[in-house]
Amino acid sequence: MTPDSLNVFKMILDAGLMVQFVLLLLLLFSVTSWAIILIKFRYLRRAFAESTGFTEFFWKSRSLSDAFARSKQLRSSPVARIFRIGYLELKKLDQSGIPLSSRGTEAREEEPGGLGSRFTGLDNVQRALRRASRSEVTKMTQMVPFLATTGNTTPFIGLFGTVWGIMNSFHGIGLRGSASLAVVAPGISEALVATAAGLAVAIPAVIFFNYFMNRIRVLESELESFSADFINIIEREMLRREGGALGDGR
Repeated sequence: MTPDSLNVFKMILDAGLMVQFVLLLLLLFSVTSWAIILIKFRYLRRAFAESTGFTEFFWKSRSLSDAFARSKQLRSSPVARIFRIGYLELKKLDQSGIPLSSRGTEAREEEPGGLGSRFTGLDNVQRALRRASRSEVTKMTQMVPFLATTGNTTPFIGLFGTVWGIMNSFHGIGLRGSASLAVVAPGISEALVATAAGLAVAIPAVIFFNYFMNRIRVLESELESFSADFINIIEREMLRREGGALGDGR
């Protein structure tokens, strides 16, 4: 350990109780923030990798059932999870015999050829996909707001320790009636340590908060695009197999 680090450690030990409490609070923020950073970084990295792999497999696969089997192997992919939910909802409609058109005979009579009414029964699937997408975004953003809170509050917590250290310095000047370096230095040292600690905690929290939110927005966009593509595939399938049972082929 270097002499400088020993001096810093000694300054912390010699600091007043209030400054020590501020530094302990900053340490708790730092440990929690870095735990969140490591957890979310690993989670989002796997989510991106598996979602990319599933999307590539989905467009190369020859049937929805093959894609469904593959999706069950990719537990960390939000795209695979919303596909499973949409696929299962589609199967429920097919097995229950509910027509894909939910608007009934009147709609068919009002619209020539009934094209506008054939697929309105897909509203159930679309709602399921929207709910699943919102759930995935909520899951991805869990704990991330704490990083924003850390970035916004810890500089002010450190500033509080700074003000308190300067107050101690002026108090020492008043008691001793001297403004010498020996009197002022301890309080100023406490102030500098608290300021540096506050910034050291806040800077990485802000950096990773912005990084994670950008990655989450990209994944959210991919979820929306995949949902729209999935619905389009189902509609094309219904056009090909109109009047028959729902098939898996694309």
